[in-house]
Amino acid sequence: MEIPDIPINLVFEDALSEAVIKQMLKQSQRPFSVGNCFNQRGYGKIKKNLPGLNHAAKGMPYLVLTDLDNAECPLVILSEWLTQPKHPNLLFRIAVKEVEVWLLAHRAAFAEFLGISVDLIPVDADRIPDPKQLLINLAKKSKKRNLRDAIVPDRNSTAKIGKDYNGQLIQFVNQNWQAASAQTNSPSLKRAMNAIVNFQPTWET
Repeated sequence: MEIPDIPINLVFEDALSEAVIKQMLKQSQRPFSVGNCFNQRGYGKIKKNLPGLNHAAKGMPYLVLTDLDNAECPLVILSEWLTQPKHPNLLFRIAVKEVEVWLLAHRAAFAEFLGISVDLIPVDADRIPDPKQLLINLAKKSKKRNLRDAIVPDRNSTAKIGKDYNGQLIQFVNQNWQAASAQTNSPSLKRAMNAIVNFQPTWET
């Protein structure tokens, strides 16, 4: 008997988060069929729209990914952003502290990607205080000039990231990143993968 596809819409902060959650769905080996993808360009619109997404989830599952950033803990974010009970079809996941942590958590693959020693990448990824800055600092040590130029911001620039930061990291996610390996170093990723693997949509009649 063929298992029917599970339709799901995606909501995320940026293009890198989109690549990560699409890989998570793919690597879960569940029959997800991705519908609409909403890039909210930061957490502000996700926070504003979450009650509406929760309501919409009655008719169509939603996977929402945001970053913890400087919030106290994921439960605080959920209680502040959503005052109604969360619908079972709303998968609301939070990367601790940023989605970059989930990339760094696949330590061996990320070290190989940059051409650096794996010992430079912390084992307990969720405790990295500023993942984006650490990632950029690691890229500075890379022997691969194209990656350094793409990920590290220009010396005279006010930009916080390099000119092809997302492009290079998305390539890593699509070609080398494995959630199964990364989740051993990131409890927040493990929780997110478990939620995806065990998800059963609820259809209201």
